[in-house]
Amino acid sequence: MVFKIGDHVMVLDENMSGVVKNIVGTSISIETEDGFLLDFKSDELIKDTSKSILKKARISNTAISEKEQPTRKQQKRIKAKDRFEPTIEVDLHINQLVKSPRGMSNHDMLTLQLDTARHKLDWAISKRIQKIVFIHGVGEGVLKIELEYLFGRYNNIKFYDANYQKYGLGATEVYVYQNV
Repeated sequence: MVFKIGDHVMVLDENMSGVVKNIVGTSISIETEDGFLLDFKSDELIKDTSKSILKKARISNTAISEKEQPTRKQQKRIKAKDRFEPTIEVDLHINQLVKSPRGMSNHDMLTLQLDTARHKLDWAISKRIQKIVFIHGVGEGVLKIELEYLFGRYNNIKFYDANYQKYGLGATEVYVYQNV
């Protein structure tokens, strides 16, 4: 709503009205009927087209009653397919783990990737997170084979190729069985 100096306005959510005296951006200064200068945002005001006291009382009572109505929080609906989406993704591409792989041998890179995977998996197990996706890329498959060997040493997890539509062939999803 556009206001100009001299407009009669009412304050939403309060039983107060006045005349616009100054406008700076979305901040509007009004002079109340009692002579006080107060600042409000433009979305807190409405134009008072009729100076009828009865209309003001009805609007303020409606605003107050709407404010007092208990509002029900909308629960976020989760689609069935989203319910089973993994909660954590770990990108094991070397450029995501270090600023520059320059000077690192292939063995150093693979060791760093596997240590990161082991650390993230242990962390997920300790935090009782059920699903985690390790993004390893396609490449020659060395990292994928090593990850499968690592995951095979845990007896409380199962692992399989992650969602093809989302990750292609370059990711493995791990499901952690929680001991209740």
